[in-house]
Amino acid sequence: MELTVIRGNRASRACLVAGLVLAAAAFTLPLWAPAEQRASWMRDFIEIACYFMFAMMWNLLAGYGGMVSIGQQAFFGFGGYAMLVLGNFAGINPFLAVPLGALAAALVAIPVSLVAFRLQGGYFAIGTWVIADVFRLGFANISAVGGGSGTSLIALRGIDRATRETATYLIAVTSVVAIIGLVYLFLRSKRGLALLAIRDNEAAAESQGIDVRGTKRGVYVVAALGAGLAGALYFLGNLRISPDAAFSVNWTAFAIFMVVIGGIGRIEGPIVGALVFWGMNKLFSDYGTWYLIGLGLVAVVVTIRFKQGLWGWLHQRLGWELFPTRRTVSFECPSSSSASRSAAGCAPAAAARADTPR
Repeated sequence: MELTVIRGNRASRACLVAGLVLAAAAFTLPLWAPAEQRASWMRDFIEIACYFMFAMMWNLLAGYGGMVSIGQQAFFGFGGYAMLVLGNFAGINPFLAVPLGALAAALVAIPVSLVAFRLQGGYFAIGTWVIADVFRLGFANISAVGGGSGTSLIALRGIDRATRETATYLIAVTSVVAIIGLVYLFLRSKRGLALLAIRDNEAAAESQGIDVRGTKRGVYVVAALGAGLAGALYFLGNLRISPDAAFSVNWTAFAIFMVVIGGIGRIEGPIVGALVFWGMNKLFSDYGTWYLIGLGLVAVVVTIRFKQGLWGWLHQRLGWELFPTRRTVSFECPSSSSASRSAAGCAPAAAARADTPR
């Protein structure tokens, strides 16, 4: 009997080529976009990139790791404030302060995880929300960064608008490509498979020698780094920050919406969800409360009609898979007589799949 592990198919390879073409087009957009629309397109991409990165980190934490957090906005806001403090008070170039702000969010996540991981299940979710609110109240009482009313990023005053927007855009494109690539490689590795095992059954994973606590804490810190990167980039483009805007629970609510709409436990899910959310926000955000009700109704309809999200439905119907992380094991018998195949105890062909998203 021959065993073959299949990691992709023709459709996935075609989708990957299309993704590379889109990435190349995104990197070169400042060169070919019409001058009158270039700035608008770059601002829209930066907004989508921030939505995507934050949703991707929540998907990594909850969709792949089984850790449902309602407090990831703590690191989103902390990354934004760290970027602003480094730019305004430490004299560091704000563009360089973006990755440093993300690193600061990851560092603060280490002691936070010591508290959060003492809780399980629903208590963990509510506990992370409380931690995020503590961050909000803490920054609201720091007068140096404007207190409750917030402050502006004055470190960019000497940089013209076109240069600022182009630099911010290129950071956004680089960040998106890096996050997709690193998450994809991680999920295809043994550590990624271990994370999926922890999600499905912690006790069984630990019995197989997996460091459950260390793996979960590592993923939590990485998710904080990504959330901090999204926050630093968002407020770099926004030029102003306040505690209510940075640490609002709406950030996590929107991330959950994007992941559920696109497909939880799939890399493509946050991409599709971010595009859908951005489009709805662009078209209907002026309707206030009705807009939020509409988001809820869309989420309900998708969860009922498309249980694995929009991308999951496309994958089932058309076989599309841009980033194949699942392992398909094919069992094939050598060419011989049916009697010898039966004696070997194998069927002509069979297949089994591993780490399928729930």
